[in-house]
Amino acid sequence: MKYLPFVVRNLLRNKLRTALTGGAIGLAILLVCFFLTMPGGIDRLLSEVTSNVRVSVHNKGGVVYDMPYAYVQRVRSIPGVTAVNPEVWFGGAYEQEGMVTFPSFALDPDAVGNVWPDYDIEPLALEKFRRQRDAAIVGRETMKKYRWRIGQQVSLVSTVWPVTLTFRIVGEIPNDRAPHFWIQREYLAQAMEAQGRQLDTVGTIWVRVADPALVNDVMTRAVAMFRNSPAEVNAETEKSFFASFFGSLQSFVQIILVVTGLVALCVLCIAANTASMAVRERGREIAVLRAIGFGRSVIFGTLVAESTLLATLAGGVGALLTYGFSAMIRALSGASMGGNELGALTGFLVTRDIVARGIALSVVVGLVAGIAPAWGAARRPVAETLREVF
Repeated sequence: MKYLPFVVRNLLRNKLRTALTGGAIGLAILLVCFFLTMPGGIDRLLSEVTSNVRVSVHNKGGVVYDMPYAYVQRVRSIPGVTAVNPEVWFGGAYEQEGMVTFPSFALDPDAVGNVWPDYDIEPLALEKFRRQRDAAIVGRETMKKYRWRIGQQVSLVSTVWPVTLTFRIVGEIPNDRAPHFWIQREYLAQAMEAQGRQLDTVGTIWVRVADPALVNDVMTRAVAMFRNSPAEVNAETEKSFFASFFGSLQSFVQIILVVTGLVALCVLCIAANTASMAVRERGREIAVLRAIGFGRSVIFGTLVAESTLLATLAGGVGALLTYGFSAMIRALSGASMGGNELGALTGFLVTRDIVARGIALSVVVGLVAGIAPAWGAARRPVAETLREVF
């Protein structure tokens, strides 16, 4: 520690270069920490919208394939199952946009409260959803996006079924990340019957299990029940089900992590270049220090300490600024796009662990960048250095 004032004084010799180098390191560490928040954001989103006692049963070929509606009753008979809700993709496009911008499903209104009790939908809204054929329950995210209100009528053009239906919003799902638009299955079935078609299929059967310990058994029984049938099924937990939807997003996050590694490599090169320049410019000084008795270890230690101190301070500031930067991006994405259009990418989860990793990366960058030039300067013979200088 007795050499710390000497190290600090050397860093302040060229304030502009120190500031620029520190700024580059801090900005790079900020980006690294910011990118590291994305996997955490996806995990948090999945944890928010999923339950450990809810299971998805769908066609083994994929959720785009239907199953016979008769499967619903058979799944309901599995021991441990407390509630079942058949879900059909409606694919409703808002008439003012003409394209599907939020997920819309037709389902059994009687079982909504039992399958999704954690959604905290108001009992009065559930009661209206059961009684009114054209009722709809809409997620708060979609309500905010289109500035809809409870009691308003909304018309959707189905991109799956040859119908255009008008709904009255009777309640909302009180979750800012809920984009759902739920309608009565019976309403869709009657509209199809008017056109001479039967709605006798189901896309996904949502199952609520009595106990988390029974989830695996229920899934095993459901798969075995329809094995070797014309429409074999697959069963998975809700978290696994939604994770598959985020598969492309996770690939994007992996690309982001690769970019993060490249950014870290760039900051290492910047720090190493700065340390090398500082050593070259101070060749005369180092030779004099060696000549008057400063040992190689002192020269090596002080030079490494300079790069480490600069990188740690700059990286620490950059890591802490991640809190403000992520909040700014989250606010801008919500304000400019009218909602969480970036989905999981707005769930920047800046944790102490990420900040600690950013600071640790800064220390490593400073150490690695300073070792090579410091080692060269400390190992160089004093006589050789003095001859070149004088």
